[in-house]
Amino acid sequence: MTVQELPGAGASHRSTPPPAWRPRTDAAPLLPDAEPYRVLGTSAAERLDPALMRRCYAELVRGRRYNAQATALTKQGRLAVYPSTVGQEACEIAAAMVLEEQDWLFPSYRDTLAAVARGLDPVQALTLLRGDWHTGYDPREHRIAPLSTPLATQLPHAVGLAHAARLRGDDVVALAMVGDGGTSEGDFHEALNFAAVWQAPVVFLVQNNGFAISVPLAKQSAAPTLAHKAVGYGMPGRLVDGNDIAAMHEVLTEAVRRARSGGGPTLIEAVTYRMEAHTNADDATRYRGDAEVEAWKAHDPIELLERELTARGILDEAGVRQARDDAEAMAAALREGMNADPVLNPMDLFENVYAEQTGLLREQAAMLRAELEAGDQE
Repeated sequence: MTVQELPGAGASHRSTPPPAWRPRTDAAPLLPDAEPYRVLGTSAAERLDPALMRRCYAELVRGRRYNAQATALTKQGRLAVYPSTVGQEACEIAAAMVLEEQDWLFPSYRDTLAAVARGLDPVQALTLLRGDWHTGYDPREHRIAPLSTPLATQLPHAVGLAHAARLRGDDVVALAMVGDGGTSEGDFHEALNFAAVWQAPVVFLVQNNGFAISVPLAKQSAAPTLAHKAVGYGMPGRLVDGNDIAAMHEVLTEAVRRARSGGGPTLIEAVTYRMEAHTNADDATRYRGDAEVEAWKAHDPIELLERELTARGILDEAGVRQARDDAEAMAAALREGMNADPVLNPMDLFENVYAEQTGLLREQAAMLRAELEAGDQE
């Protein structure tokens, strides 16, 4: 039936849809704030939990040292590539801290620090980037999904796990991390749409660090903010200062609590900045200027928190020194672990590919095994 064939279509034009049409959701409560939410440097800082903030500070210092050590390992040839999160540590740390033991973290390739903050051994977190193994850890043991190099593919996986947990009655929340570039992928759309329709207990954290490699956000999206994209799917969007770890912890905690209680998913855009190049193989000076980087250095997440805590008497010189000493101990252990030559078994190529190997894989494995045995006999 065409529009012209509808009853009464020829008599008059309807300026609005039929009365049966109505919005499924009131859009107003889903809209993000006009400005990124902040705590540090505002009156909201008066309610800071001293113990929590001291822990956040120690984790931030440890995270910065982890980034520096990983970058140094690339220069020493011990690490093939490293996507630094210098400047983004508040996002990474807060994401790990708000999860309970049974929850799952779904990181992207840049989120090794989040995995480390969740308790993963730093050497295991870097195994993929070293090129030794598909994943250097057991995802089920740590409840951390494999680090995802393809953009945004981890998001539908997070939704699937969260939905399955909900169907089973398991008290599980999935937190999925992605960069601003990943929001341009189809997987992002599909994940948010499914999550909202199913009311899956999942939190989407977008780290808007300004660039998708060399492409600035303005050339990726015309939306007012990335957080506004949430409204189109029927979930709340939150815009938060990604360098303010107190604000990040508060907003993420609220989103996780909402998901766990059956309130459905939330999309959070953390406005932050990638202080270093995309990876050690990138030359960031070709697409951004020094003045821009210097401006963001004044909004460094560690300095923001240290200044606030020192002014409020929550952090003293002994606390600063202890955090730095602990970070150095972590870096020393990481160096030692990465300087040890790995013992690799070529037959591992055929492990963990399928639950039951295909005939072709068995054939290939047999050929390689024969070649290795022949080489040992020479």
